[in-house]
Amino acid sequence: MTAKEYLGQAYRLDQRINSKLGQVESLNLLATKATATLSDMPRNPNRATSTMADAVGKIIDLQAEINNDIDCLVRLKHEIVMVIKRIRNTEYQTLLEKRYLCFMTFEQIAVDMNYSIDNVFKVHKKALSYIVVPATLQ
Repeated sequence: MTAKEYLGQAYRLDQRINSKLGQVESLNLLATKATATLSDMPRNPNRATSTMADAVGKIIDLQAEINNDIDCLVRLKHEIVMVIKRIRNTEYQTLLEKRYLCFMTFEQIAVDMNYSIDNVFKVHKKALSYIVVPATLQ
């Protein structure tokens, strides 16, 4: 695993969490959606409830997955912070933290650090060369 792949894990996990949160929101809308249909035909009173119960069950399962993913993300970010802190150059640390922990774009980093975009790429490449991926992941 390259340094870039290692550091990029947090962003990908964060995206998966956000995707699951979107799914929960969609299921919440489905579970709370109620429509009235007027008819003189007898209906099964449990039909709508089972749809709602299914949605609620899925919401609970997704929320448990999200909580597990958040725990993993917190652990991963802590591990990445420790790896980045091993670099002695604070400029490199700052750039890597902004990119891989705050998920900033290179353009945002350039503005924030008063660098040209070319300089950001150059410093980023140099900073990555100092990253030591934990041995368990290589």
